[in-house]
Amino acid sequence: MSATPTMLARALWKCSSSSAFASAPRSAQWLSRSFASTSQAIRGAPLTTTTPATYLGARSAAMSWVRKSPSELAFASNKVSLAQMTRARFQSTAAQQVGSPSTVATTATAATTAATAQATKVAKPIVGYWMLTISAMTFGIVVLGGVTRLTESGLSIVEWNVIKGMKPPRSQAEWEEEFNKYKQFPEYKVLNHGMTIEEFKRIFYYEWSHRMLGRAIGAAFILPGLYFAGRGMLSKELSRRSLVIGALIGFQGALGWFMVKSGLNEELAQPGATPRVSQYRLAAHLGAAFLIYTATFVTGLKVLRDNAIAKGSYKSLATMINNPVLKRFKGGVHGVVAMVFFTVLSGAFVAGLDAGLVYNEFPTMGEGRLMPPVDELFDSRYLHKGDHPTFGLIRNMFDNQVTVQFNHRVMAMSTFTAVSALFLYSRGLPLPPQARLGVNLLMGVAIGQVGLGIATLLYMVPVSLGTAHQAGSLTLLTSALYLMQTLKKIPVK
Repeated sequence: MSATPTMLARALWKCSSSSAFASAPRSAQWLSRSFASTSQAIRGAPLTTTTPATYLGARSAAMSWVRKSPSELAFASNKVSLAQMTRARFQSTAAQQVGSPSTVATTATAATTAATAQATKVAKPIVGYWMLTISAMTFGIVVLGGVTRLTESGLSIVEWNVIKGMKPPRSQAEWEEEFNKYKQFPEYKVLNHGMTIEEFKRIFYYEWSHRMLGRAIGAAFILPGLYFAGRGMLSKELSRRSLVIGALIGFQGALGWFMVKSGLNEELAQPGATPRVSQYRLAAHLGAAFLIYTATFVTGLKVLRDNAIAKGSYKSLATMINNPVLKRFKGGVHGVVAMVFFTVLSGAFVAGLDAGLVYNEFPTMGEGRLMPPVDELFDSRYLHKGDHPTFGLIRNMFDNQVTVQFNHRVMAMSTFTAVSALFLYSRGLPLPPQARLGVNLLMGVAIGQVGLGIATLLYMVPVSLGTAHQAGSLTLLTSALYLMQTLKKIPVK
């Protein structure tokens, strides 16, 4: 590299025919200094790579630029530093081949930031609060539905009008018209014959309030949901969840009317029949409500938890929550959630058949027995003509008041035993604080729910205790779901 200035001067001198260079000693001296500084510039220019090919390519480009005609070099002699121009050209050529370090670093940083933002994108907390609001409204409609069922109000409105049905009767004439419609169906003819119009107003408002709250839930879900979706505030996963929940809410409304229609059947006015809705449809209606509650509650907690994780709030708890020692405990919590849900469904059959009005004692079921006689549990009266004996067993499980109550007792005590075992097992585990709170809460609610169930049975299902027991079942499910969410694995980056 020490011979570079001489080589450059020689090459340029041979190519030059300008008298400005041949006759002016000052120009020759200036060129010599410029060539020297050019060589230094080439030697000192920062390379973006250490590969020989890149270096030689950039150097060749710079040398070819120096070998210009005298007229072009005259521009450089006009007080413009040839060394600075060559250095700039050198850097530009190298950057075109491999990119400057600052550009590469900026591009890599931007790509990493974009990838991280995409990976950690979570919905805003307001979306989580929206889901929790829907779950709270669902909790309310479940409790109100229990009141409607216990007061025998569910069949007071015998039509389904989504828009027109929002307005209750206002004048005396409108009340008389609505009351006359009710008189045409089995519940009035068999159970409420002689009811006054004031008594009818009472049961009417229970059912009307239940339906209006259902409409309010639909509006509270759809309108904010459309806003959030339009503003791009829902991720793909959250959008799918919202669509499923919305479909469940719509299905629940249709299922409610399908249930009511089963209690308006004229065959229920026959001797020996009891005018009430189908216990199968009632169980499906209650089960759908619990599914909506579960979906909205879990989704709301997940959104808030994801935000907390993104802010680093769970960073110190990640090791505890992700501890493999808790794997069996987590499985037990999922099992308890399933047991609570199926116990609730068995309770729906008890409510649908008024099975809480038989064997009003605990823990026995007549004459000191823990279970009723076998001929009562599997009564042949529930067999249909041509039924196989095995199918008759299934009918007793869902149609026989005694069997249905016994099943609910067994399910309830099994769930309580599972919760107690889970609580005791948790004593020796390194649970994070929120999970510890959750398991303690679950145990406390389970004790209260068993107490409410026994009291409801002993006092022959008064409205107050029956409503509290239904609310307690949803509270127990809430506790189990909360515990399950506190144990969700935290992704570690």
